[in-house]
Amino acid sequence: MKNLVFVLLLAFTAISAKAQIGGQQYPEMNVPDHTPMMNKTWEAIDKMMYKVSTKGNKKVYTPEYPPVLKALENKQVDLPGYMVPLKSGRNHNTFMMSVLPLAQCQFCGTNGIPPMVEIIMKNGSTVKFSDEPIKLRGKMVFNPEPLKGNSEVQIVDAVLVK
Repeated sequence: MKNLVFVLLLAFTAISAKAQIGGQQYPEMNVPDHTPMMNKTWEAIDKMMYKVSTKGNKKVYTPEYPPVLKALENKQVDLPGYMVPLKSGRNHNTFMMSVLPLAQCQFCGTNGIPPMVEIIMKNGSTVKFSDEPIKLRGKMVFNPEPLKGNSEVQIVDAVLVK
């Protein structure tokens, strides 16, 4: 019985993976080609690391911003990507943004975790959730207390770019 479950799981994973990467090869499956939205801004964000220290018996992770990322602090940036909602609903004024679509999360971890950024829309405006990539423009800031927020890197006063 365990072997049957394992074989079925393996078959489902193989079919799912083939559908994911086979959008071009199998157009009848109607699977879009989700090319990562990497640009120079994402590349800078992806270089952020964490300094690990110890306080008592606890490990403390402190974000370290490399010079290429630090140079973008308080600057206007354009960021293409996919919405990752923080709450359920149709319209969002605060959400996470990723270089990969949410649907590809089952494959996360195969080449590391993709970078994510917290988006805070300008003047409470909202963006309707979509599986399709969007492009935003806003000011990049670093969250001074990442343990009290959702991300170390934030784009504030963001507007949708058509």
